[in-house]
Amino acid sequence: MDTLIRKAKRQDADAFCQLMELHMQSMYKVAKAYLKNDEDVADAIQDTILTCYEKLQTLRQNKYFKTWMTRILINKCKDILSFNQRLQSMESLPETACCSTEYAKVEWNALLEPLDEKYRVILILYYMDGFTIRDIAEILDMKEPTVKSRLQRGRKQLADAYHSPKEEII
Repeated sequence: MDTLIRKAKRQDADAFCQLMELHMQSMYKVAKAYLKNDEDVADAIQDTILTCYEKLQTLRQNKYFKTWMTRILINKCKDILSFNQRLQSMESLPETACCSTEYAKVEWNALLEPLDEKYRVILILYYMDGFTIRDIAEILDMKEPTVKSRLQRGRKQLADAYHSPKEEII
């Protein structure tokens, strides 16, 4: 990966494309944690790719590429959320159906849905993307103990939601 980053910094378009393809699934998961609308997710990813391409020279240490890229993506997601909130209130937004064919993914998304955003994002970054607590703290610009406590609270909320009795349909 370090080789790809070095080539991309030297304006090698193919290397940059390969780099983005390697991280596409990870970017989708993070963006989806923030944004419910697939069109907004696509916009956030597209804006992130463009910004990464334009600002790649500002990356100081290649080993932090994924952290740097994820921070850009989160900022783009927050920009989109802010823009959408200015256009209309959250109550007037229509609900969108989940269109996943994988049962485990649908179940995971259903479990994460009721969690607060601050817990949901950390759980996704930690469990689905494999970031360390230190990386998450850097990405979200917060202290490590805050990430640890939110991870613990998110786990507890997730466990409570998973073990709570479900209503029966009559």
